[in-house]
Amino acid sequence: MIAGTGAAKRQLSFQARLMLTVFGFVSLIFVVVGAVTSVVLTNVLEERLSQAVRSMVFESERWVMETGASGDAAAVLSQNPVAPGTILILETTGGAQSGAYLDGHFEVQRLSDGQLESLKIDRSGEQTLTLSVDGLGDFRVQVNQIPGGFSAMGMSNTEVRSTVGQLLTTITFTTAAGLFVLGAAITLVIRRGLKPLRAVAETAQRVARQPLDQGVVSIEERVPADQSDPGNEIGQVGAALNTLLDHVDASLHARQRNEERMRTFVADASHELRTPLASIRGYSELSLRDPSLSETTGQSLERIQAQSIRMTGLVEDLLLLARLDEGQELVYGAVDLTQVALESVADQRVTGPDHTWRLDVAEEPVIVAGDAARLNQVIVNLLANARTHTPAGTTVTVSVRHEGSGSGTRGVLRVHDDGPGIDPALQAELFTRFARGDRSRARATGGTGLGLAIVKAIVEAHHGTISVTSSPGDTTFEVNLPAKPVDPA
Repeated sequence: MIAGTGAAKRQLSFQARLMLTVFGFVSLIFVVVGAVTSVVLTNVLEERLSQAVRSMVFESERWVMETGASGDAAAVLSQNPVAPGTILILETTGGAQSGAYLDGHFEVQRLSDGQLESLKIDRSGEQTLTLSVDGLGDFRVQVNQIPGGFSAMGMSNTEVRSTVGQLLTTITFTTAAGLFVLGAAITLVIRRGLKPLRAVAETAQRVARQPLDQGVVSIEERVPADQSDPGNEIGQVGAALNTLLDHVDASLHARQRNEERMRTFVADASHELRTPLASIRGYSELSLRDPSLSETTGQSLERIQAQSIRMTGLVEDLLLLARLDEGQELVYGAVDLTQVALESVADQRVTGPDHTWRLDVAEEPVIVAGDAARLNQVIVNLLANARTHTPAGTTVTVSVRHEGSGSGTRGVLRVHDDGPGIDPALQAELFTRFARGDRSRARATGGTGLGLAIVKAIVEAHHGTISVTSSPGDTTFEVNLPAKPVDPA
């Protein structure tokens, strides 16, 4: 289950990985720049605020002295010119504290007793520190010693925080807009850059869908010239694929020419061999009629006659295959598969009485378009194959059915036997020419190894298919034939 789950995960495309990488690095750069900028700006603004507070302190000492030792912070702020956001905290003789600040409306507001009690002011010496006041926020203040107590005067950090916040907001929106523009630009650039690679993949897929194993094959697909420019790395892939396809196309044409020459040679040789073989057979039959022949000579002539008959059958099979490969030898008409199967099974009951022959057909005849003689040869070869390669007592069942509907209607012929089965190593090449080596079945008689190859050639010439499934006690050959003629291409 774990392996299946891992295999089901699809990897991101190269374009997606590239875009995510660029977005990641650019976003990281923007975040770092924003963070560094905000820290630097905060330090600069707080330093300027501290300088402004220190310069204000010199005046505050004079203001406090003018109000008297029992001065009030609110009175000091109201009687002297200060900027909005200024705060003053005084502690005079006897530990009395007072505090006030100037709000944005230029009105002096007193600090409550609770606000004063919550303040934690280091009175050990003159210093600049940040002071938090409940309900008012942070202030940058300068603490100074005065006769009988201390004074803490400063300004609000609100403006600094507001400036930094505006900067961060601006950086955020600018970063988002920049990433959007960057994404659009990267998508456009990457798509254009990878367009030749996609053209290569599409061309390779179209070529992969072509049947290249047999017949006349011409690979017309090529990567477009504008996508196979050898001046860039991706274009070199397209150019290399075009070169490869040129070589493959030339090789396929050469293979086809060789196959055509071979088929022509086989057909010509088979045709030429028929006459001398017929002569040999005729002379051997004529010689056997001579009563003066010795027993040894007679046996030799009988052997010559038997081998000439076998050789004639081989030549006829080769000639038939060559003509089928060339598209010849078929005469189309309406063929009743049910009747052909009935006659073939009846013949096999006489030829192979040691087997059990059964016929399973529908009540209605199964009519297909094809060559009656060749389709009869298909059934005969399949039944002969079952008889020859299975032991006595094997049950062979022939069934014929109509399957599908409409334009997909087809006739299906199945030949099943309960013999020992076919060696799995042989099944892949069972329909190839001269295929032998079936050790799982008892071979009763010799053969040319062309029977099933002829069956396959005839079925494919009818635009049908043949397949086999086999296991000990269960072997089935299945032939599918279209119920009507195939329209010419």
